[in-house]
Amino acid sequence: MTGQPDADRLAAFVRERVEPFDGALALRRIEGGQSNPTWIVDAGARRYVLRSKPAGVLLPSAHAIEREFRVMQGLAGTAVPVPRVRALCEDAGVLGSAFYLMDFVEGRILTDQTLPGMAPAERAAHYAELARVLAALHAVDHRSAGLADFGREGRYVERQIERWTRQYRASETESIGDMERLIDWLAAHVPAQSATCLVHGDYRLDNVVFHATQPRIVAVLDWELSTLGDPLVDLAYHCMGWHIALGTHRTLAGVDLGPLGIPDEAAQIASYCRAAGRGEDIAHWPFYLAFNLFRLAAIQQGVARRALLGNAANSRARAVAERVAATAAAGWAMAQRAAPALPP
Repeated sequence: MTGQPDADRLAAFVRERVEPFDGALALRRIEGGQSNPTWIVDAGARRYVLRSKPAGVLLPSAHAIEREFRVMQGLAGTAVPVPRVRALCEDAGVLGSAFYLMDFVEGRILTDQTLPGMAPAERAAHYAELARVLAALHAVDHRSAGLADFGREGRYVERQIERWTRQYRASETESIGDMERLIDWLAAHVPAQSATCLVHGDYRLDNVVFHATQPRIVAVLDWELSTLGDPLVDLAYHCMGWHIALGTHRTLAGVDLGPLGIPDEAAQIASYCRAAGRGEDIAHWPFYLAFNLFRLAAIQQGVARRALLGNAANSRARAVAERVAATAAAGWAMAQRAAPALPP
């Protein structure tokens, strides 16, 4: 989709495929996401969110808005709060690229992991809720949710390494030594998969909507990377906020968390494990962190490539490109931490 969607075409689509409304349709672009362009759509008394594929040449399997739509459709009515999806349009002739509409969910999207302005008990409650909802996602019966074919069983990490290496190669703009070392090391040190379940792939603070006044998540957003996979990979991605910055929000790395009431990484893992009903001893934890840093570097490289091609979804995309080498370096450092605990 090039520029803002055609309001008249979109209005006709909403009236035909979603519900009638009076008056004109209004659109407002949401900045923040690095991947799929997103707009708030006001149609009469109703407010929706439109997510579309970006314009231009796209990497294979990237920007899978159809998968976002399908997983939220499958999760409706489960213990995982998601927006109500309204319509998917795969005909690029309507607005210029595929898109879908979902209900706008009122609430708070928090972008600073230190949660400024809250009391310590409030911060603790928000982090406990993040752990609880992630555990609830991993407990969903994907077969009953109609998502039995949403991914393949087993070899999740191996396939992810292969996939993101391909994506990285397709968008590579310069050789990064730490990334090369990390790719080779990860492929040689994959632990056995712990389980197969629905995974979000990008579960972090600013991808959920909290209730306006309560420490309760009312919607989980940005499902583009969701699939069937290993819950420990998903948990490790969530915990990367204790190590590096993710998205636009402030990292917890180096912060004195005790006075803030924010759990440290070990306490957050324990909170998740209690909610998931599993033991707290997780073997090969540094591997899962190193893998996620590798994947993040590959994603950032894709943003860098789109910035060069002029179709990045965010005005800060070029700044993200500068972080690729730093993320790869952090991943390689984490791999070296993991090395003594893993077989050669």
